[in-house]
Amino acid sequence: MAVALYMDVHVLQPITDQLQRRGIDALTSIEDNYAEREDDDLLERARALGRVLFTQDIRFKALAEVWQRQGRPFGGLLFGHQLGATIGQFVKDLELIAKASEPEEWLNIVEHLPF
Repeated sequence: MAVALYMDVHVLQPITDQLQRRGIDALTSIEDNYAEREDDDLLERARALGRVLFTQDIRFKALAEVWQRQGRPFGGLLFGHQLGATIGQFVKDLELIAKASEPEEWLNIVEHLPF
């Protein structure tokens, strides 16, 4: 089963657009009517939907790391600093994750992109 992604409001739209053009299931928090929610609500929502969350917000990454230490479950968080890679690099890594891994592999994991 492919990994479905949940895109935080801070993610650049061209990243999501490219992923969707490549057949990746990438749902934005805006499309899900969750754009105005707190980060912890988004982590819970992504988990409830069986999705791994992608963000470019450093505070969001810090929250997920706190949840890791507390043993609080979440569906996984992928973090890519906005200045850390090109749109193309993020798309390539996210596509690889979506197509070559399973959702269970990402439970309670925080991963930095690009690889």
